[in-house]
Amino acid sequence: MFVPSVSSARDVGSPRARRYALAALAIALGLAVWGILSRVSARATLATDTATLAIPAVSTIKPAQGQAAEALVLPGSVQAYNEALIHARTNGYLLNWYTDIGTRVKKGQLLADIDTPEVDEQLRQARADLATAQANFDLALSTNQRWQGLLSTKSVSQQAADAAAGDSAAKKATLASAAANVARLSDLESFKRVLAPFDGVVTSRTTDIGALINAGQGTALFSVADVRRLRVYVQVPQLYASSTTPGLDADLTFAERPGKTYPARVVSTADALDPNSRTLQVELLVDNAAGELFPGAYSEVHFKLPSGPDSLRLPANAVLFRSTDLQVAVVGKDHRVTLKNITTGRDFGTSMEVLSGLSPGDDVVVNPPDSITTGALVRLAPPPAPAQSPQSAPSSAPTGGRHS
Repeated sequence: MFVPSVSSARDVGSPRARRYALAALAIALGLAVWGILSRVSARATLATDTATLAIPAVSTIKPAQGQAAEALVLPGSVQAYNEALIHARTNGYLLNWYTDIGTRVKKGQLLADIDTPEVDEQLRQARADLATAQANFDLALSTNQRWQGLLSTKSVSQQAADAAAGDSAAKKATLASAAANVARLSDLESFKRVLAPFDGVVTSRTTDIGALINAGQGTALFSVADVRRLRVYVQVPQLYASSTTPGLDADLTFAERPGKTYPARVVSTADALDPNSRTLQVELLVDNAAGELFPGAYSEVHFKLPSGPDSLRLPANAVLFRSTDLQVAVVGKDHRVTLKNITTGRDFGTSMEVLSGLSPGDDVVVNPPDSITTGALVRLAPPPAPAQSPQSAPSSAPTGGRHS
């Protein structure tokens, strides 16, 4: 059994040992206090972060001022300035045709000949009837003149003279009827020559030599279009109808000619809205002297509309479509939301015109949640960092090659 010596007991009770014991105790107490304080601080930080994250973060935007001129883009239908379907006005068979599709023609140019044997025979008969009527009238006229001379000498009765005069008048009427019939058939025979009604281009030919021709029936023989100028028809929504007036300039673009625009001008409007579509039909005129554009094409019409005074713009995703009114959520300096009723004007698709209810300096919430209410506390989300350009991005290519 070990029995401590007197010197060992003296060492335990020495001041140095007590100092070590006190230092160890102080360190243990410090560590305990530090642990408690760190836990309390972490809990406070967690509570603060939780409270902060519970406040919704929103992005805001200020209303933009309206531009001096607005661009309204609508689809347009291109048509020839003049276009006519050429039908036959007489019966017969097609003898010859002289113009095919794509042929440039002048007014009065011969397009085709029609063989009209029946009309020719009728005309010859009508001319013979006219000659007979002329001879009968000449005889009746001379007879009337003789009877009038005899009546002056009392050689014939008044009744006989009146009969001769009546016969002369009847023969004159028959002569006029025969002459009118000849003129009618002459005009009908002249229709055997199919002529171009105006300067233009032949866009279709639907007949051929030997085809049976019936006047006014069946399909057209030719189609001729004047394409030196083109008409463009656009249906303008009611919201822009009052701004679309004759003289308004516009630009036309075509998918087959990217990067090129064609100036056009509004020449007339229907001055009435279609009750079904609530749109105004507008006619524009575009010069096509170069022949680059085609009738029947689809075009995008870019109108240059004057902007309303003091108009503001908001993106469409900043507007709350409530059941009663259109509203926007505005964030004040105290980070609290105020819902404002607004009156909108024209709808530009991605943006809307605001006529009243909003000030230029208001901070409007973008993509506001449907549950947002007046007085709600929000925090402003930091603006997104600008994207790094490819030129400023660090290169990942190796600076040296690998050597074997």
